[in-house]
Amino acid sequence: MGTTTDQAPANPAATDDMLATQPIGYWSGLVHAAVTRHLRDAMAKLDVTQPQYWVLNRVNGGPAAPSREEVVAQLTHLADGPHEIAGVVDQLLHRAWLRIDDRQRLHLTDAGEAARARLRKLATEVRAVVHKGISDEEYVAALKVLRTMVANVEGDGASGNPV
Repeated sequence: MGTTTDQAPANPAATDDMLATQPIGYWSGLVHAAVTRHLRDAMAKLDVTQPQYWVLNRVNGGPAAPSREEVVAQLTHLADGPHEIAGVVDQLLHRAWLRIDDRQRLHLTDAGEAARARLRKLATEVRAVVHKGISDEEYVAALKVLRTMVANVEGDGASGNPV
């Protein structure tokens, strides 16, 4: 276990020796905002939104074709509002990137698969920019720390006690 360190106010200019005192909420929020903005700006140049990419991946990614309701239920927690994903499905149907079969299941069209592949390439390029100067080992270590922090504040779900 680590030692208890006093919490300092957020300081974007904090030196390395001050980082242990910095608030995780500030830094994780800053990273989230910067990375999301960078990705969404890159996608906007292709006239696509991040939620559209989520839907294309979800429709493509399961063992069976999902219904509209399944896609909405699975992605709404990521969205900016409770109705965003349903609207995105409509947008993609209008663009003819999705189609609905006679069982009310969603499928990618050829144009939808081509768009998903372009966006996957773009997301990989954006990831390379974000990860520049960061080894896979450092990235994994950072994610493990973040997962532990989430578990510490959310608990293990069974006992309600922090893990």
